[in-house]
Formats: sequence, structure tokens, C-alpha cells
Amino acid sequence: MLMENRIKFRHLQTFIEVARQKSVGKAAIILNISQPAVTKTIRELEEILGVKLFEKEGRGIRLGRIGEVFLRHAGASVASVLEGVESVQQAVTRSSPPVRIGALPTVSARIMPDAIQLFLNEKVAGDIKIVTGENSVLLEQLRKSELDLVVGRLAAPEKMSGLSFEHLYSEQVIFAVRAGHPLLSTTQLRLDDLKNYTILMPTKASVIRPFVDRFLLANGIPELPVQIETVSDSFGRAFVRSTDAVWIISTGVVSNDLRDNRMTVLPIDTRETRGAVGLTTRADSVQNASLAILSQSIRAAAEQLT
Repeated sequence: MLMENRIKFRHLQTFIEVARQKSVGKAAIILNISQPAVTKTIRELEEILGVKLFEKEGRGIRLGRIGEVFLRHAGASVASVLEGVESVQQAVTRSSPPVRIGALPTVSARIMPDAIQLFLNEKVAGDIKIVTGENSVLLEQLRKSELDLVVGRLAAPEKMSGLSFEHLYSEQVIFAVRAGHPLLSTTQLRLDDLKNYTILMPTKASVIRPFVDRFLLANGIPELPVQIETVSDSFGRAFVRSTDAVWIISTGVVSNDLRDNRMTVLPIDTRETRGAVGLTTRADSVQNASLAILSQSIRAAAEQLT
């Protein structure tokens, strides 16, 4: 049996208390167990490690050099376990703070409904707050600790300072139109044909705008005559369904509309606009149990897409 599998929590707890009190008797009183039980536990731990942890000092004992090294690790381990117990207790007793999630529109429509349902299935008592907005705004709120997690596209390197990103999946930008749109009947669609229609564009501050600009420039379209910048998925959805407008948007935002045949995608190859979608957190943040469970739920929901 591996050494780490034989060491129990009681070994560490007893060792730490004896080291703190420099006395088996005093440790026994604090731990509310007998002195022989304390002595036996320390001997078991020393036998497992194959070293002597304590040395006699007058009528008492003190840590040896190896014992001092082990104490640093044992203390951190016990503190981590106790912190985990407290976090779980908070999650199940509704005493933990709300979990605050920032989600881009593409994620709000495609990932979060399933993720929240998975989270609720765990019977965790924590409240959830979901904020949707532009990537730059959400990341700034994350930096200010106004959000605990942002789910969306990977930002540019210069905007990721102090943040950590975990990749979940990739998605691309598409040109979405209503069912029955005139361009769908065009035998050989050219990007130049877009100039005859109103175009809904992501705003300049949005994370996908650079992808869109590069794509259009690479295909010989430096400017579109009539365009409306918006990050409102509700406006975009209503406007596209009732007009001949073309919506340049991430797949996830309109995934339900595409599935239900309320919208369709123009046959334009946009594979070069693919980008990473994932979880962004503060690099120094520590997740409580509620946030950790919600993060796991988001990962599970994202796996269903692949």
C-alpha cells in the first residue's frame, strides 16, 4: 500500500497538535482523547514515514528537523481539508455568497441553460447571478471581483493580464438570415452581394469584431454601406426575422434559431473566424464549493457540444 494511502486525517491532526503543544498530555486534553491514543497515533505516523518526528527535550518533546519539514506540509493539508469542509457546508446551508457569472450572448444561449440545470440537479443551495454583456466589460468586472467567472471567447493577450483561461470548445462567426431570404436562392453567392442588404455587425468593443474585420478585408470588402452595430441578441433576432438583414454573429447566439429553422446560414466559408470559448477567472482566485460545482456543470454542458 502506498505511504500516502496509509496516512489518515487523525494522524495529521494529532501530529500538528503535539507539535504545537510540545506535549503529548496537553495535546490529548485539547483533542479530547487519551494520552496512550495520542502516543499510538504518533508512533503509527512515524512508522508509516519511516522517520522519528519528535525528539526528547528535558521533560518534554520537540520537533526534530524532519518533523519541522513535515509540519509545514501537514499544516497546509489540514487547513485545506478544513477549508473544503467549510466550503461544502456553506454550499448546502445557503450561507455561501451568490455565484456571479459573466456570459457572452453566445454562451448564454448555447451553454448556460444546460449548465444551470445540471447545477440545480446537484441540490446546491447557493444563489446564482448571470450577467450578459460585451467581453471587455465582463473582464473588467471580473478584475474588480464583481464577477467570479466569465464564460466566453478568449480575449486578446494584452487583455488577459492577471487572468487565467480554460478552453472548452471552439466556434466560428456565421452570416445568419431569416428562412426564405433572397440570398439563399442565389446560385453563386458572392460576398459583394452583401452590399445590397442591411448588415448587423458586432460592436467594435466585442471580442469577435477583429475576426469579422479581418475576414471582410481578406475577402475584398473594406466597408459595408448599411450596417448596424449591436450586441443585443433580442434586437438582432427580431430584426433579422422581420427583414432581409444579414446578421454577422457567433454560432452560439443563434444556435436555437438554426435548430428550429427560424434562421439559416448563408453558404459562406468562415472557418478562419474560429476562436476558443472557455472559462476565464482571476489567476489568484480560489473557488468555493458552489462555484466549483457550477464550473463543472459548465464543462459538462460544453462537452455535449463536441
